[in-house]
Amino acid sequence: MARELAELNAEGILLAGAGRAILLQLADPAVGRGVAENSTFTDRPINRLKGTLTYVYAVTYGTEEQVKEVRRRVNRAHIPVRRDADDTSPGYNAYDPELQLWVTATLYDTALTIIEKIYGPLDDESADAMYQDYARLGTALQLPPDKWPKGREEFNRYYEERMANLRASDAAVRVGRGLLYPKRAALWYRAIMPFARFLTAGLLPDQLRQDFGLPWSGRHERRFHRTMKVLAVTYPKLPQGIRHWFKNYCLNDLETSPRRAVSA
Repeated sequence: MARELAELNAEGILLAGAGRAILLQLADPAVGRGVAENSTFTDRPINRLKGTLTYVYAVTYGTEEQVKEVRRRVNRAHIPVRRDADDTSPGYNAYDPELQLWVTATLYDTALTIIEKIYGPLDDESADAMYQDYARLGTALQLPPDKWPKGREEFNRYYEERMANLRASDAAVRVGRGLLYPKRAALWYRAIMPFARFLTAGLLPDQLRQDFGLPWSGRHERRFHRTMKVLAVTYPKLPQGIRHWFKNYCLNDLETSPRRAVSA
């Protein structure tokens, strides 16, 4: 696996975890409030997903100019996402280091979960290198370097503690349900959503499945494990050009599209 490490973040199969990462982020109360009050997320789910992955691809594989451009776009999107605490809301701020840490943590844990389901457990060297790659994603997003847990063991303690108390608020559920059951998205997007909801539910802990209203049973569980086994056999055999197509598309679009704000 070490020889493939440099390409792990380019794997299109990571799209299978996109719903999981987004719902985990929304389940943080401040993130959920900020997105619900400031985002057109449910109206433009593809834009949000593409923006997040373009950021990941640019920081990991892009040129210095691409990194600067994607940071500029993310900063522009985050500027209005803030609210002071008052009698009706505890407030939120997209630049809060704790929120930046949580967003990065969900991206890392989701990517690791998908990669290990498809390729098997990483050896220690590869796992440490992947962990450091995600530290770069966070610090490029304004996360202070000393906020990222110093190693995988420290990260696991942080992540388990956060997950133990994570519950989706009503605001988070409204946004999440709008993503899971889109009404105004393109027809092709709505067509793939049943399978996307199934994968998302299979990758989430049971409490968050319940919070977001995702049905799950023993039959779902067996089907999910069969699906992952099939993907683990078939996906790695695809040509690299297919497996990395979305990464190449996003980086090319970053170069050619008009400057606009995107959200990470």
